[in-house]
Amino acid sequence: GSKGAVIAMTRIGASQLAKHNINVNAICPGATRTSLYDRVMEQLTEREGISEDEAIARMDASIPLKRSNTPDDIANMAAFLASDEARNITGQSFNVDGGLMWD
Repeated sequence: GSKGAVIAMTRIGASQLAKHNINVNAICPGATRTSLYDRVMEQLTEREGISEDEAIARMDASIPLKRSNTPDDIANMAAFLASDEARNITGQSFNVDGGLMWD
């Protein structure tokens, strides 16, 4: 699927750009509270006849850490990967998904 393509492109990019001291990594987010997430929750409320809070609770219940990502969760991973602390990390894909492991 598309995640497999991203992982392959990340690895290829990392191997090609390492000689230029450029790190290439991928962030694979799980359910993240964005406008797309809001639309999915709206559709769930309409289809199931439940409140938005109940729709969110159902989504969160399916995640091992019991919470959806915020955009800041993804931004924090990106900031780390762009930092000097991550200087030897390249060609990797990071699931930021509360343990759900989207595949």
